[in-house]
Amino acid sequence: MLMINTLAGLLILTSLAVIAAKTAKKSSALYAVQSLVLVALFVFLAQELNAHELYMWSVSAFVTKVLLVPVILIFAVRKLDESTVPASMNAAWLIPIATAIVVVCYMATNAVQLPLAEHLKPALSVSLSHFLLGLTCIVTQRNMMKQVFGYCLMENGSHLTLALLANKAPELVEIGIATDAIFAVMIMVILVNKIYRTLHTLDAKQLTELRG
Repeated sequence: MLMINTLAGLLILTSLAVIAAKTAKKSSALYAVQSLVLVALFVFLAQELNAHELYMWSVSAFVTKVLLVPVILIFAVRKLDESTVPASMNAAWLIPIATAIVVVCYMATNAVQLPLAEHLKPALSVSLSHFLLGLTCIVTQRNMMKQVFGYCLMENGSHLTLALLANKAPELVEIGIATDAIFAVMIMVILVNKIYRTLHTLDAKQLTELRG
């Protein structure tokens, strides 16, 4: 139990690292580390909840989130010049924002009766916080590639929530989720590259030039 909640806490720290990283390439590596933590979480949850389906979830998550998605993202940023994007939100603000998000999510989950995850509420609150941190990344980052990472963080958060509340779901459900995530990232990466070739910048604020 302690290990599960500890790993869930590590997800928050790795989320902050992904958002605060100065380049998308560094964010890709940090996202792979975070996904590895998520895989470990699935393994411990499988043991704690006696949900053997989660072992297959962990294998699928390792292949897609630790290997495939980071490779796709690193490959995508090879020819992109991120120096064209001004600095976004000061990284110092991330800690108080993350703290506020975690506190609010903990209060929300603590007020709800959830028999399936009553003893895992800290991990559940972290999974919800993780989703909101991804949304924060999308809203605050001007770098369009970093916004893609915001989606990836949201997807990891929702993935953990599903593992906590629907851990008996068939392995096919996990495979479908993982496949959707890969295709979503690929589509976003293609769009970012197309925008970059058109505007020669990754600054989201320059998208106003696409009007008409």
